[in-house]
Amino acid sequence: MDNETKNLKLQPPFWGLVLATVVVIFLVVFLGVLTRNEFKKYDYIGRESQQTYTITIDGEGKVTAIPDIAQISLGIQTDKSTVVQAQQENTDKMNKIIAELKKTGIDAKDIKTTNYSIYPRYDWINGTQILRGYTVSQNVSVKIRNLEKVGSIVDQAGNLGANEVGGLNFTIDEPEKLRQEAREIALANAKEKAEALAKVAGVKLGKLVSFSESGLTPMPIYRDYALKSLEAGLGGEAPAPAVEPGSQEIIVDVMVTYEVL
Repeated sequence: MDNETKNLKLQPPFWGLVLATVVVIFLVVFLGVLTRNEFKKYDYIGRESQQTYTITIDGEGKVTAIPDIAQISLGIQTDKSTVVQAQQENTDKMNKIIAELKKTGIDAKDIKTTNYSIYPRYDWINGTQILRGYTVSQNVSVKIRNLEKVGSIVDQAGNLGANEVGGLNFTIDEPEKLRQEAREIALANAKEKAEALAKVAGVKLGKLVSFSESGLTPMPIYRDYALKSLEAGLGGEAPAPAVEPGSQEIIVDVMVTYEVL
């Protein structure tokens, strides 16, 4: 009986084995997490990452250009007693204007109809509505690429019956080329300022790490013309108006960030 008791005491307890297993698992997990955190301090094995210092600065680029495109609206309003008469006269006059535009070198793709409308005209007599006739209105938008012809085109349109002339504006046909030029100026300006700042701080400028851009889109320059045809009773032939396109500015603002060495 004593020998059996002695043998039982020499055997390790079951719960002690379980506790030892739990401790081993905990140590394995802890060491794994610790190793992972250490690896995060490196870009790759063998090289520890370093904090990057930067300089952020702005720059502006400005380009001034003379508009090379003019756009104008030419219109005819015709009042007649019947729709057919109003349409016929209006169409005849507009066809003459379009034909003249093409003779001056305006391409067909640069002439666009923007309005064609027909509506009745009424008078009120003693509280009674009386039909007096119909009005036909037609407008075309014209793009003029030779700015020297703007004045003569406006003048000729009035002579041919246009009694609604307006919305003359000047713009740049391909602004993106000028925007690119302004962008390059802005980047050079920003780099110059960053280099000066780095010199004062006693550091060297590194590579460009970020870049953002904003800018002002050139707005058309408007000129207002209100012409009346000879039929409106002004009489005589008006001289061609002097037209000046002026100038426009394209501005690009940039914000850049450089690495500091």
